[in-house]
Amino acid sequence: MPAAHRPLGGAGRLLRLEVRRNAMLWTLPLAAVLFWVLTFRQSMAYPPLWNVRAMTMQATGVAVFAPTVVGAAAWVGSREGRHGMADLVVGTARPRWIRQLAAWAATTGWAIVAYLGCVGALYGATVWQGAWGGPLWWPAAVVAASLPAFAALGFAAGALRPSRFTPPLIAVAAFLALELSAQFIHGDRSYWQISPLVAGPWEIGPDAGVAIFHPYLPDLPIAQVAFLAGLTAVLLGLLGLPAGSGGRWLRRGAAAITAAGLLAAGTAVALAGTGRLDAHGMITISALHDKADDRPIRYTPVCSQPPIPVCLHPAYASSLPVVTAALEPVLDEVAGLPGAPIRIDQAAATYEQESGNGVGIRAEGPPMSGPSPVYRLLLPNQLPGPTLTSSELVVAVRTNIGRDILADVVGVGRSADPAQQAVMAAILNTVDAETDPQVAAAAARFAALPAAARRAWLVEHLAALRAGNITLARLP
Repeated sequence: MPAAHRPLGGAGRLLRLEVRRNAMLWTLPLAAVLFWVLTFRQSMAYPPLWNVRAMTMQATGVAVFAPTVVGAAAWVGSREGRHGMADLVVGTARPRWIRQLAAWAATTGWAIVAYLGCVGALYGATVWQGAWGGPLWWPAAVVAASLPAFAALGFAAGALRPSRFTPPLIAVAAFLALELSAQFIHGDRSYWQISPLVAGPWEIGPDAGVAIFHPYLPDLPIAQVAFLAGLTAVLLGLLGLPAGSGGRWLRRGAAAITAAGLLAAGTAVALAGTGRLDAHGMITISALHDKADDRPIRYTPVCSQPPIPVCLHPAYASSLPVVTAALEPVLDEVAGLPGAPIRIDQAAATYEQESGNGVGIRAEGPPMSGPSPVYRLLLPNQLPGPTLTSSELVVAVRTNIGRDILADVVGVGRSADPAQQAVMAAILNTVDAETDPQVAAAAARFAALPAAARRAWLVEHLAALRAGNITLARLP
């Protein structure tokens, strides 16, 4: 072998040796189990939406791999000190910093292998379930970028404080530091958004309303990846600064790497501090933002059949039968009447940062628009909170959206008169113990009529009902 190739070949043999005996290899089953319990099961409990599952995976995936990678790397980094071999290896052919970099690279490599297997299983299951669109890679990239940083942190702690107690202590400390870092986020424009746990507005967490109608913004992930790369460089560079780490030129190189890492990490934190919540629910950073990402994603809606079609974004196609069934009693009776929409379209959500940690969410655009009115609905599952079951979704859609549509037909202004209340309660089937007894009795009479008879009465008397000229006694 030529002499010029021997250093590279020697480094390769050293890396292969570290790969075979690395402690991270033995923690892979633990990492896989934790990922399945804390990330996979939680993500699969959500509907097959790439945005929710990818953003959930970023937050929980970082929390899963942080203690395992940091602990394993600390054990590897403290190996020479724990065994009292520091003096014995001084005379080896490889400088200490090179040996440390090889051990760190082996630990990082095994961590990445484990992570790729875990995220591949999650993304593969999401594809198999027929999720609309394509995978979101930026959340996955942030978790991948955190693994070298975790390994560098653990390795540096183990090398500087070689002890059997260092790995568990630094693993717990890293996990707690991550979790606590997110608690300092108050609204947007927070420097703490640089935490790899953060995949969007921390106040609302993974939200089904983002990255569906508009692209997932890479602004914050780019800053997070730059910060993690800079942190990795700083930690590894610090290992090469002591006099025993290598020759003068090697230590100068380590100093340059440390300085570059500090610059990258500091710049990334400063950029994260300028991030603001945009109208589409993502964190935008002006210095990193591409205006092309503001254009909405083209899609062909999926629609139900007349009399009034209900059209949803294809990502929510599985909800179409439920939403249609929830609105059918209302739509069948008001179709074609004055004030009734000719179609119901799903609207994108718009977001606005409020005081403190509050985030206001509403439908994009007015509820009704155009000479031929189209009602724009915001599904309850587009709002933050637990995912609704089918029965819960039916109740929420009928109670809120159905009521809004019926109110436009009946002509309810600031308050409904008793006859309007009775008609709406009868069609929506919302009579309860708190309803006025006279209104409840009139609603029960009207609800007992066949649907065709109710519609015929509405066609004949709707103008008078909208004008407030119908009394409870006049209801059939």
